[in-house]
Amino acid sequence: MRDVAIVAFAQTDHRRRTDDLSEVEMLMPVLHQVLDATGLRARDIGFTCSGSSDYLAGRAFSFTMALDGVGAQPPISESHVEMDGAWALYEAWVKLRTGEADTALVYAYGKSSPGEVRDVLTRQLDPYYVGPLWPDSVALAALQAHALIDAGETDEAALASIAARNRTAAADNPHAQLAGSVPAGDYVVRPLRTGDCPPVGDGAAAVVLAADDTARALCTRPAWIRGIDHRIEAHSLGVRELTDSPSARLAAERAGAFERPVDTAELHAPFTSQEVVLRRALGLDDSVRVNPSGGALAANPMMAAGLIRLGEAAARIHRGESDRALAHATSGPCLQQNLVAVLEGETTHV
Repeated sequence: MRDVAIVAFAQTDHRRRTDDLSEVEMLMPVLHQVLDATGLRARDIGFTCSGSSDYLAGRAFSFTMALDGVGAQPPISESHVEMDGAWALYEAWVKLRTGEADTALVYAYGKSSPGEVRDVLTRQLDPYYVGPLWPDSVALAALQAHALIDAGETDEAALASIAARNRTAAADNPHAQLAGSVPAGDYVVRPLRTGDCPPVGDGAAAVVLAADDTARALCTRPAWIRGIDHRIEAHSLGVRELTDSPSARLAAERAGAFERPVDTAELHAPFTSQEVVLRRALGLDDSVRVNPSGGALAANPMMAAGLIRLGEAAARIHRGESDRALAHATSGPCLQQNLVAVLEGETTHV
């Protein structure tokens, strides 16, 4: 098995609406930027994998249209996951580890603005017991927040401070949709206020992966993926303990996150209450810088926000601002599915 690294990362400026752009037009500048960063051309890429959702696009097989952004010539080895791009990265990582390719292009995109994303996400629910009740994504997150408050794990003031910290950090992120001082706002679903919830917006992201010496040739300081794993909670909310995330903890353990401390963590926590759960499950204390990019509270493009967490963690390693980072992605209601990766710079390789 070969070592694999993230050698380049690019993302759009995330916006509330991109009515003037199609998915392909939104995606193409990001693909050009990430390839230009490595000096590669499309024909040099051994494997291409994407993450998106037909439910957001409102049409079947919408990802095939996005391939126009990659180019029709030369023919490519390509795959797609109906999932956040973090899971597309996992597939590409396996491909490179097994020697079937030396480089991979992974991209993800989502336009939430055309529809009501809170309603669209109800399609993830158990269709027999939970779906017919029609709880939307914010209502389910509020249920989790209530459970945390009732258990004494947090309170509304603590949740507001999490929102303030993330969005203050986003002031240094030129791609963020929300940054700086953002008021707590009115209740959306108690106890969650506007400030506790992610912005709805459109965006895309892409990374290039490379194996072994190819990665060293393409990047001065590759972000080596030392471990990556994903785990899934039970589908039924009624059999889960919403104040904890055993799947995130297990994924982190299998990825090697607990072997040595990390200095940075990029958590895909769209709601402030979910950061509370993840910090405890992943054993992150105040010595770890959490979401220096602002996280999903600053920009949450559906199907790309998880890949962005991996890209942001990798970019900090590329710049020498981090030596060992944890990146997390989630999907489904109340942190149902969790992916954890551990990234390291070359100097920490043992």
